[in-house]
Amino acid sequence: MGVTYYKRFRMELSLRGFARACVELPEGYELVPWHESLLEAHADVKCRSFAGEVDSQVFPCLGDAGGCLRLMREISNKPGFYPEATWLLMHRMPYVGRIDYCGTVQAIVTRERFGLSIGGIQNLGITPEHRGRGLGTRLLFQALSAMANSRVRRASLEVTTQNSRALELYQAIGFRRTKTVYKAVEVAYT
Repeated sequence: MGVTYYKRFRMELSLRGFARACVELPEGYELVPWHESLLEAHADVKCRSFAGEVDSQVFPCLGDAGGCLRLMREISNKPGFYPEATWLLMHRMPYVGRIDYCGTVQAIVTRERFGLSIGGIQNLGITPEHRGRGLGTRLLFQALSAMANSRVRRASLEVTTQNSRALELYQAIGFRRTKTVYKAVEVAYT
């Protein structure tokens, strides 16, 4: 056994004066607000979004259906779980006559010093076949807008630096690095 270290950035964004940019969804896509009956759909999208990606190496539960389901239960049962900033993205396939959930984001709100609140973005994910359409940006803005509307002052998240697309998205929106951390992961050498 050995250990691999993954570099991660903790990033924050001030939500003071945050205004949701007009990021339209492509035709056939719509946002679905949190409801506990959608917990398994969130877990499924999370698994399909992160399986085979670097984050499933850093957090193995993200590459496993059962792990994602446990994680969604943990997130939704936390005292600071924020349903208003938790969304699924749905794609309607008119010619096939079915829907496909293809994006997910969750949020946790905690109290910081002086009674100020900070919102934590949890596991923003878009399934591979739906990437490159601005859907992650739209989901993130939806969550951030909900936080800003409820007077949450700052939003935070962590991102693995090897996940360059996510890092670029967060920086483009205005998130700034506040801390660098390293996640140690045990690996088996063959």
